[in-house]
Amino acid sequence: MASNASAGAAPGLTNASGFDRGAAVTRSLLGYGVLAGPFYLAVGLAQAFVRDGFSFSRHPLSVLANGPGGWVQTANFVITGLMVIAAAVGVARVLAPASRVTSWWLGAFGTSMIAAAAFRADPMDGFPVGTPAGPPTTMSATGMTHFIVGTLGFTALGVSCLVAARVMSRRGARSLARLSFASGVVVLVAFFGGGAFANKSGGILGIWISVVAGWAWLAAMSLHLYRAAPDPNCAPR
Repeated sequence: MASNASAGAAPGLTNASGFDRGAAVTRSLLGYGVLAGPFYLAVGLAQAFVRDGFSFSRHPLSVLANGPGGWVQTANFVITGLMVIAAAVGVARVLAPASRVTSWWLGAFGTSMIAAAAFRADPMDGFPVGTPAGPPTTMSATGMTHFIVGTLGFTALGVSCLVAARVMSRRGARSLARLSFASGVVVLVAFFGGGAFANKSGGILGIWISVVAGWAWLAAMSLHLYRAAPDPNCAPR
């Protein structure tokens, strides 16, 4: 398995000590894929526990971009989106040249997170404090754009999982292939199922399941490719 990944990894410059800079860059990029999900969830959950009016049963993390301190969640979107794009580049460096489609879809997901930061979700159901209870009766242009961007982003994430399932199967990584396929199905079904029942408590649960499944897959995929990529300290001389 490692030899297959090594054959596809981007070549780098090897110095006199045998250290391969290109391999080091590839591993660093993939490291962001391991960190992105935990970072996003840690920052989001830290806000959710301290900001008045937020309820895990009624609100997605995206509404935290509203009200005092909303800039933290906006920054969370941007920083995490950049991490995902970096991971996508790392995936491309390992899987190139035949299997870059996975990284294209993953990069689209990262880009959608940055776009979501620019177009924040509308306040809803009592958050921030002072917002009327219940689902919003109207949606602003900014809120609608956020919804569209989020839908496209999670679609891209789910497709990335499904494409990765085929790629990993061809490379002999059967367990990761099965995980990727299952993750893709969960991300898409839970997200769109949650969206269909957005006005019910189960709708938000679906969104949460989609988010956690997607981040777990990205971490597992990135860690697998990190381990399979060439060791920069063992470059041939």
